[in-house]
Amino acid sequence: MNILVTGANGQLGNEMRIISKDTNDNYTFTDVVEVEGVETTILDITDGEAIKKIVKENGIQCIVNCAAYTNVDKAEADEALCRKLNADAPKLLAKAMKEVNGLLVQISTDYVFGGDPYNTPCSEDQKGTPTGVYGKTKLEGENNIEAVGADYVIIRTAWLYSEFGKNFVKTMLNLTATKPKLTVVFDQAGTPTYAYDLAVAIKAVLADYEKESPKDGYSKRGIYHFSNEGVCSWYDFTKRIAELAGNTACDIEPCHSDEFPSPVKRPAYSVLDKTKIKETFGINIPYWTESLRKCMNNIGVLKA
Repeated sequence: MNILVTGANGQLGNEMRIISKDTNDNYTFTDVVEVEGVETTILDITDGEAIKKIVKENGIQCIVNCAAYTNVDKAEADEALCRKLNADAPKLLAKAMKEVNGLLVQISTDYVFGGDPYNTPCSEDQKGTPTGVYGKTKLEGENNIEAVGADYVIIRTAWLYSEFGKNFVKTMLNLTATKPKLTVVFDQAGTPTYAYDLAVAIKAVLADYEKESPKDGYSKRGIYHFSNEGVCSWYDFTKRIAELAGNTACDIEPCHSDEFPSPVKRPAYSVLDKTKIKETFGINIPYWTESLRKCMNNIGVLKA
């Protein structure tokens, strides 16, 4: 198939570059900025005509949208741009796929939840209750895609990290190596997600779509959840990062969220139920500590 990946120079986009090498598919990797030494086609996903043009020129059958406005705090003061990227752009991508009877794979977030208290894993049909602009615009993006009527697979994920770009793992590797003491919140629980594992899941979706070759709509279209298996707090996550890196000199202590004031109330419990994606696409999902070890080994900092 001919597949277009947006946000190709981000965490997930770079992992999509890696998994693409093991397929016979033709990939077009796009972003709004170029990175030296990495082949990138410039594409503004807020430009509907530009999207249609690149789809036509490359015979694109599937789009994997890894691009988004992801700065949760900054989004509160930058709502217009956040909405343009997270809500409006997915609609344009869906329209482009509808015109060619193609598939849009959209990456969404656990931040569509959080307004209501709960302590069981979130299911796909659970009502979205976002608490901030980021979550609200991502939920709007989901709704816009559904309204277009194109074939789509929306995958909500959480706590994404990788070898690439800036992320929690890299930040904590630096802090636990350089600070004598660190406090990390323990009252927010979720599941870290290695972006490579998510890319592998996306690859399974694309392979299934190619196999089905739907003429009257993809039978597996819908919303799915993906993160690694298990659950932890940000405190637990940090402790494990430090242990695997051998950063034992740093005293890591738990603290409450309100000790780190933020313009956004983050989900206190955003564990995602992944039963649907596992059963539908036959995906085996690694436990979060196994994937963290793999990522840290790839970064070159694994000691324990």
